Amino acid sequence: MSTNNNLLKKSDEKKFEENQEIKSQILEKPKTETIQENPKIQEQTFEEKTNNIDTETSNTISIFSLILIFIITLMLIIFTIFTIYNSLNTNIISGVSIKNLDVSNMSKSDAKYILDQYLSNVLPEELILKHGDFEATISLSQIEASFDTKTASNSAYNVGRQGNIFQNNFYVISTLFGKVNIEPNLNINKKQLTKNLEEISSQLPDAVIQSSYYIEDNNLIITSGKEGNVIDIEKTIDAIKSSISSLDCVKNPVEIIVKTENPNIIDIEKIHNEIYKNPVDAYYTTNPFTVFPSENGIDFNISIDEAKSIINAEQKEEYTIPLKTLYPNVTTNMIGTEAFPDLLSEYSTQYYASNRNRTTNLILAANKINGTVIMPGEIFSYNKVVGARTIAAGYKEAPIYVQGKVVDGLGGGICQITSTLYNAVVYANLEVTQRSNHQFVPSYVTASRDATVVYGALDFQFKNNRNYPIKIVCSVSGGIANFKIFGLKQEDDYEVEISSYETGRSSTSIYSEAYKILKKDGKVIGKELLSKDTYKRH
Repeated sequence: MSTNNNLLKKSDEKKFEENQEIKSQILEKPKTETIQENPKIQEQTFEEKTNNIDTETSNTISIFSLILIFIITLMLIIFTIFTIYNSLNTNIISGVSIKNLDVSNMSKSDAKYILDQYLSNVLPEELILKHGDFEATISLSQIEASFDTKTASNSAYNVGRQGNIFQNNFYVISTLFGKVNIEPNLNINKKQLTKNLEEISSQLPDAVIQSSYYIEDNNLIITSGKEGNVIDIEKTIDAIKSSISSLDCVKNPVEIIVKTENPNIIDIEKIHNEIYKNPVDAYYTTNPFTVFPSENGIDFNISIDEAKSIINAEQKEEYTIPLKTLYPNVTTNMIGTEAFPDLLSEYSTQYYASNRNRTTNLILAANKINGTVIMPGEIFSYNKVVGARTIAAGYKEAPIYVQGKVVDGLGGGICQITSTLYNAVVYANLEVTQRSNHQFVPSYVTASRDATVVYGALDFQFKNNRNYPIKIVCSVSGGIANFKIFGLKQEDDYEVEISSYETGRSSTSIYSEAYKILKKDGKVIGKELLSKDTYKRH
């Protein structure tokens, strides 16, 4: 046994020595050589490392996948909730404004109402336009300036509702960070605004002055124009619209944009066409009774070529073209009494035919009036119809009142014609618009039944207040001055009576009154004061 043990011991010692020698050799060689000489060791180490890396990577990917799935799931949940909320929301989304007025979370109707109220309060009633020191105003209501708040409210409501689900949600989210502002369209009556600007253009202190003309007596007066400014309509309209849209007009006036223009060249043919008028003959119809009055015509009293030569001869501020009146063949006064079928009133006074000068004056005045037709609404003027009482017109010297004394004067006595006509006018129930009494009560009518005239100072006037023309027919003959007024009777005509009487006397004066009494079928309908007069006593 001991021998065997010794043998084993020696064998173990030998192996130990061999191993130690091998280790010594390995340590002395480079690592690379060790690896090459020991490929099994190298292969075993790489596989272990690869397995470790794969394990770690697999673990990392699993965690990332879980996180990604969680995030996507969360986003889908949020997206779904967001989409449902937006689909159920019936108001304007947050972050939306109209004309910088926040309308977030409002209904369309509420947004429109608030916007209307805001604009109504902030916009001025009038727009101020300015050109230098010149200012003018335009009413915003007149040009119908208004914002389309209904369409703007609809547009605000449609933000986030017009695309697909993703686009709508994107809009909703984006408005939370970047606000959306909607500008409503401005509506304006351009035609009316243009008309207003054209009127203002003529009022500019430096406006262009166009040539013009007017008729004075029997002459056409043409005035030359001058260079100046006019409003540039289109550009000024754009400026006005911009000012209103931006609400700049609330504090600042709008600057008028102008341009320089030369006046139009005087167009003599155009002027002739504008003033030329053919005479119109008077005529009437009987079924129904209608009178169509005559009208005078007018024309140049020289040829158009002669008129052009006057304009072109030299540069002047004013030119004169003579005119002539073209008379109709049948004047209104020529229409016979058959066109005036009804006698409306009549009045006569007496005169002394022995006073030939006075009688001549009565006849001249009456002849001027005889046949005069007065259209409805027209005013009759005694002085205009009779004209100036001059020697050239044939008037004679006859007694008149001057400063309380009876003296001879040209045209003396014609106030009897005035007074006779006055009474006929009252009886026809026509409207007296101007009448004066004499200084003394005349011999041919009682107090307050007279009417006096002085050419250039006192006139007798009345208006045809009827629906049909009237015609005056008068005569002076055999000591009687007679006036008749013809026309067409109306259903509302009255019987007229005149009541005049003295109301008192003093040592120097006589006081009187006159009334017009209206009757229908013999019954008094009304009573109207004609005048209260004061006369001097002889």
